[in-house]
Amino acid sequence: MELMFIGADHEVTGSCHYLRVGEKNILVDYGMEQGNQAFENCELPVEPARIDYVFLTHAHVDHSGLLPLLYARGFRGQIYATAATCDLCSIMLRDCAHIQMQEAEWKNRKAKRSANNALVEPLYTMEDADGTIRRLVPCDYDREVTVCDGVTIRFTDIGHLLGSSSIEVWAEENGVTKKLVFSGDIGNYDQPLIKDPKLTAEADYVVMESTYGDRLHGKEKPDYIGELTKILKATFDRGGNVVIPSFAVGRTQEMLYFLRQIKEERLVEGHEDFPVYVDSPLAVEATGIFQKNEFDCFDEEAMELVKQGVNPIAFPGLRLAVTSEESKAINFENTPKVIISASGMCEAGRIRHHLKHNLWRPECTILFVGYQAVGTLGRAIVEGAKEVKLFGEPIEIRAQILKLAGMSGHADKNGLIDWLNGFTQKPKKVFVVHGEDSVCKLFTESLKIEHGINAYAPYSGTRFDLISGSFIYEAEPVAVKKKAHGVSDVFARLLASGQRLIAVIHKNEGGANKDLAKFADQINSLCDKWEA
Repeated sequence: MELMFIGADHEVTGSCHYLRVGEKNILVDYGMEQGNQAFENCELPVEPARIDYVFLTHAHVDHSGLLPLLYARGFRGQIYATAATCDLCSIMLRDCAHIQMQEAEWKNRKAKRSANNALVEPLYTMEDADGTIRRLVPCDYDREVTVCDGVTIRFTDIGHLLGSSSIEVWAEENGVTKKLVFSGDIGNYDQPLIKDPKLTAEADYVVMESTYGDRLHGKEKPDYIGELTKILKATFDRGGNVVIPSFAVGRTQEMLYFLRQIKEERLVEGHEDFPVYVDSPLAVEATGIFQKNEFDCFDEEAMELVKQGVNPIAFPGLRLAVTSEESKAINFENTPKVIISASGMCEAGRIRHHLKHNLWRPECTILFVGYQAVGTLGRAIVEGAKEVKLFGEPIEIRAQILKLAGMSGHADKNGLIDWLNGFTQKPKKVFVVHGEDSVCKLFTESLKIEHGINAYAPYSGTRFDLISGSFIYEAEPVAVKKKAHGVSDVFARLLASGQRLIAVIHKNEGGANKDLAKFADQINSLCDKWEA
């Protein structure tokens, strides 16, 4: 019985953990890396075709975004997640595939205009995303699910995103049972719409995030409505737009929740009827999924509105841009407005067009409402860049750059410790992951020195024996090598297909001789064709 750390180790994105129980190979999350990464992630210890199950904590792409790549390389197991997470993945993974295909197409067009005409393939395709979605198994919160002999799981609401969860795993091997808890991303308290994180009572081992393990959000609950109202009025009085780079799933719906109240109470004096544009097809679809799951996932305050017949995230003056023509038209409308657009870190999507049209205007405000990873365009703007390049053109930054203080879907240091203190007995070991290098180290030391917890921050490649409670291998950090981003070559896909074939052969061991002989003849016939 082994736990291995693959991704988001001393880094914030690309979450992935490998669990082996008996003959079963399991992943907990398989996320995409975003922004600059300091360290290399190790490869999966088995071929994707040999992965039996994936347990998914939530739908954000840094936890789910590489699942279609896993499918493309031969994975055909089941992906267990909450019902709301399955709903969100059904749109988010398709959106990721669309972005991968667009990026590959753009690079291929660019290659044709240069001496380097080597074509690239998308990381994965829409067919891979659709295949992944068909593997999803929706589960209820707080209900034990027997996955197979020796493995039982339970999802608990962790308050980070609609459908987000911590995952309890009971693993049994050779008569020995160990309980692991994977925190996923632990939510902030008193967020709009969704419930607060729920505690878990028992665990032998805990794998927990540390995104904000070095900071506090503040003692008092921020006055989001008051702060947002001041920003809107000041900007509208100048004749400018408020542009909000926002994650399409989660943060966009929270902003709509605040804006509905501001408009209902007519708080922006002189601009009471200001328009709000949501310019993201993904955000539009996600908003519908939030409404579909309101009875299972909304908190008491939001449900009180629902009972009164009020939609908490819709209001007069809300305009949804789906087509590219609708998106382009927004910047030709002179009325001061709010523009909410993805991606939240400004790395892709329609937000880059709105930045191009508004960053250079001193009357406008660019309002950041979420975490900006190191190396992203959003991080550069927040940290005071004077100029950025968009679509090959330098853009001077003259707009006001602001952050909505305290706006975070992640628990701060105290919130993380509160969640950990929910265990009735201290776990045997707590593995600290999903934080920038310095944050992982600081939070781990804090747990050990201030709270007497046996904490450890593993690097990618670290392996741990869950039965003996000892390390099989303690990995050292490996600095990231420069590599192509977002594409893979056709030969890599061919190799992945070969790995899947080997896995299928192994799964047919013990089959009827007649069937195995037929299978062998088919393989040999295919080989003869390509060797000719």
